Amino acid sequence: MSNKKKIIIICSMVVLLVAAAYLNVLISQKNTGSLAVGKITDEASTTVSFFTSYRSARDASRQETFMYYDSIINSETASAAAVTSAEGKREELVGFSETELVLEGLIKAKGFEDAVVTISTSNVNAIVKKEGEIDSNDAAQILNIITTETGVAASKVIITPYSV
Repeated sequence: MSNKKKIIIICSMVVLLVAAAYLNVLISQKNTGSLAVGKITDEASTTVSFFTSYRSARDASRQETFMYYDSIINSETASAAAVTSAEGKREELVGFSETELVLEGLIKAKGFEDAVVTISTSNVNAIVKKEGEIDSNDAAQILNIITTETGVAASKVIITPYSV
């Protein structure tokens, strides 16, 4: 099978994955409204939609990147240096994904309603939902969690409060 065919197949799979994630979010929204015991307010629904959509988009983007690295790693024509680089970047991305999940869980464990974290080589972004405002003590707690778990300098951490 030629590389062009492999790339076309991978791209098609990515498009299908993104479409499936999008449809999953739409179906979840409809089911949440119809199966809920109580009435969900628009604000709560929007919050769930935002965090769910953000995670779905992040995961779809990551899957696309993983497939790209895998295509390089499995390519018969890729140089040894390209394969080594792709393997390293793939491992780094796996580490980022695992740390993001840990950080999100730790932030929620501190009493915040929801959080979504993205890590890159240049910074860490945390979007946090809390009833009321996020004050300096809240920001310090979040910053402490992130810097302790990642070793990233505080100046490289961006905390964004989520408001409806």
